[in-house]
Amino acid sequence: MAETRLQAVRRQLGYKADEVIKMLLRRADALAVPVMSATSLKVKVSRWENGHEAVSQPYRRLFRDVYGRTNEELGFEPEETDDEAEELVSRLALARSVDAESVDIFRRQVDQARHVDRRLGGVPLLDQLRSNIDQLQRLLGFSTLRGQRHALAVVLTEASALAGWEALDRNAIRQAWEHHETAKSAAREAESPILLAHSTAQQAFILIDLGEVEMSVGQLSEARTLAEQAAPPLLRSWMAAAHGEGLAAAGRRDEALRAFDAAGTLLPTDPIDPALPFLFLGGAHLDRWRGNALSQLGESDAIQQITDALPRLPPDFVRARTGMLVDLAFAYAAAGDRDAALAHARQARRLAMQIKSDRQLRRLSGLILPGSSAPGAA
Repeated sequence: MAETRLQAVRRQLGYKADEVIKMLLRRADALAVPVMSATSLKVKVSRWENGHEAVSQPYRRLFRDVYGRTNEELGFEPEETDDEAEELVSRLALARSVDAESVDIFRRQVDQARHVDRRLGGVPLLDQLRSNIDQLQRLLGFSTLRGQRHALAVVLTEASALAGWEALDRNAIRQAWEHHETAKSAAREAESPILLAHSTAQQAFILIDLGEVEMSVGQLSEARTLAEQAAPPLLRSWMAAAHGEGLAAAGRRDEALRAFDAAGTLLPTDPIDPALPFLFLGGAHLDRWRGNALSQLGESDAIQQITDALPRLPPDFVRARTGMLVDLAFAYAAAGDRDAALAHARQARRLAMQIKSDRQLRRLSGLILPGSSAPGAA
């Protein structure tokens, strides 16, 4: 029997069936959703994975949350839609009713999602963000007023870019790419080179994860050129650092370090811009990013760079802390310090499991400890 998509996703993420059942039950408890017992759920999961029975609600929602995948990616039937003319008239009327307060509600939801993202990772967010994106796309698609379309497109760009980053953290690569394509399209609708540059640069990190580093460098270079035309110093600083990250992944040491030097020069004294709520580069953030690049380059300075930045990272940036610990594990492994590499890998794994960062868990699976012959020894 052919493998179902539901089963394939579980295997891709490396989860055992018993682990998935526990995750489903925890998520149901967090949402206060009544579900069947663990024993009954074990039987159901087997039937669902083997295609003997269609997954019903609320379990579709729970699977989307714990796996970070869409209905299509999990093999679920799409939601029913009404394509009648009456529905079109209704949607046009709904779009007409959108005002500044409505747009602000969506904007606040995206901002709240950013705060949750930093602390708890993507499990509580991704499906909610996808729902918001669908709503924004429907409203935008049936809006006829230019000012209204512009306002909706700005929020859609930010929501899609955040959802794309969340999907990448859940190791949902295709979904991450598609969300960024939505973000770029919305940025063009909003006529915002700033938002387009940011979405384009952030999407390039997906290429790095895919091993397409030279393609990533090219895309980051284009994004940086876009930003230099109209962006404030904070975004140009972020773009330079992002470009440096791509260059480091490509092993282009001198160019990468020059890009980070440029980022430091461009960084404004006050690195907080209300117009760019998605950028964090002050305090420890630029330093940790440079530390990641040094770690990728195998530089011995990486350990000191990341160690100095770690205590200065705000406590709510849990996912960033996880990435820094992974970077330290790799840096210590490159330096031949097995004990330190193992200690930081274990800390990183605990945090990654806590926030369900499949991306960082995947990175850790490639760690080779000194004295080991194969990755995944941590």
